[in-house]
Amino acid sequence: MIGSAKPHELADELIGRAGELAAAVEAGASEVASLDALAELERTVVKGALAEVKKGIKAVDGTDRARVGQALSAAEARAKAAIEVRRHAIAAAQRSEAHERERLDLTALGTGYERGHLHPVTQVWRELEDIFLGLGYQVYYGPEAEDDWHNFEALNFPPGHPARAMQDTLYLEVGEAESTLLRTHTSPCQIRLMESQPPPIYAVMPGRTFRRDTMDARHSPVFHQIEALVVDRNVTMGDLMGTIDVFFRALFGPDIDARFLPSYFPFTEPSAELGVSCPFCERSGCRTCSNTGWIELGGCGMVDPNVFSAVGLDPQEWSGFAFGFGIDRIPLLRNEIDTLHTLLWDNDVRFLNQF
Repeated sequence: MIGSAKPHELADELIGRAGELAAAVEAGASEVASLDALAELERTVVKGALAEVKKGIKAVDGTDRARVGQALSAAEARAKAAIEVRRHAIAAAQRSEAHERERLDLTALGTGYERGHLHPVTQVWRELEDIFLGLGYQVYYGPEAEDDWHNFEALNFPPGHPARAMQDTLYLEVGEAESTLLRTHTSPCQIRLMESQPPPIYAVMPGRTFRRDTMDARHSPVFHQIEALVVDRNVTMGDLMGTIDVFFRALFGPDIDARFLPSYFPFTEPSAELGVSCPFCERSGCRTCSNTGWIELGGCGMVDPNVFSAVGLDPQEWSGFAFGFGIDRIPLLRNEIDTLHTLLWDNDVRFLNQF
């Protein structure tokens, strides 16, 4: 035993023991096949037994300490080098296996192909259009590059209005400063539609929208919205609520319920936050709905008279409602996926193939 050796014998015993441990590490490292097993070998021998041997240098005679210290350091360096070499080898093998497993054959006339399918957001987009077409609505698309008047001012966002700060806008270097932008919502389509055709109007407007957001689990600089607009005589809040109830039952199933909470939007009055009962927990509370039983989706309300006046419609004659929400969230809600945009827009075929 090292602890029972005489001081003049201890130096050689420590050197011998350290050499044996270094050799054991070199032999063991060459046999392990995983990084976890390699880490265990390092913990038990290099950081364990070899570290204990190094503590014995305190009892070595002063004339032998330099020789013993050099020998122990050399043994430790051998062991660590063996660990590191094996670590790189295992990591390289794992990368090679992953590359081979995920490799795509892009050669002409390859061994075969898989039939692609629509992106999950596109699938939901088309489903939403089909539901509204079944309700007698038309589908309208507007430009993604908008002017300030259609995106803000005609929707009751006058210059300097504090509600403009609610939306981080991406302006384009076209014309006067801050006169042209990437639309921050699909609501400008409402203005263009009312300008292009007389009432009655029953329309739905899907499309891409843009805001100055940093990509994370809940935000993206590019996202998709869909809005509905109805303009007719004698339209009421009851018509809005009934339409939303029918629509969401068609989308999520007959057991879904809609909820309306008072809110504020410049282009509707009165306005409400639109939510639906959680389809996963049936309002008992779960992770998807943050244990509230409800999922907030968007906003709705009666079209503000100022919006009608901006497009030349008499608010005394015409009334209407509008509602909208994000398309991207629907496929995630249906599949109980937490991260909002990163999985949808990474274009990882391993994820997208599940849809």
